[in-house]
Amino acid sequence: MRMTSLLLIATLAGCAGMADTPLKPVTLVPQVDLPRFMGDWHVIANIPTFLEKGAHNAKDSYRLDADGTIPTTFSFNADGFDGKPKSYTSRGFILDGGNNAVWGQQYLWPIKADYRISYLSNDYSQVVITREKRDYVWIMARTPTIPEADFERLKAFVGTQGYDVNKLLRVPQASGR
Repeated sequence: MRMTSLLLIATLAGCAGMADTPLKPVTLVPQVDLPRFMGDWHVIANIPTFLEKGAHNAKDSYRLDADGTIPTTFSFNADGFDGKPKSYTSRGFILDGGNNAVWGQQYLWPIKADYRISYLSNDYSQVVITREKRDYVWIMARTPTIPEADFERLKAFVGTQGYDVNKLLRVPQASGR
């Protein structure tokens, strides 16, 4: 009995330790050419924030200001392709000072949300934005749709970053937007 109790306690302690083990940091791209990154990015899939639930035709638009900050506009149609157009603005701030892959996105002063460029295709046509908390993620592209093989590859990448890919939702995009 005593040996069984000790084994149970050791097993539970090991499980508790595993639950407390922090995740390794998300991958970061080696370098982001900011002027090349600017422009429109269509949201292909995400683990949505409360603002993004029901979004159709979701798109982020980035612009690089002379002071190095990045005014951003997130626009979409609410709850359908013909839904009410909505948009929200924020400002990006480069936080890493080297490779331009870690940003703070400020929607409300003084809070800067974690924004990490974890994957960026060589031609700057597809990107994956992650967060250290693994609560939200975005797969985006320069076009409203991407080939299914690309989506599956990017989805698998998201999984390697410690995300539950079962929470990843496709964002409806009208191809003419």
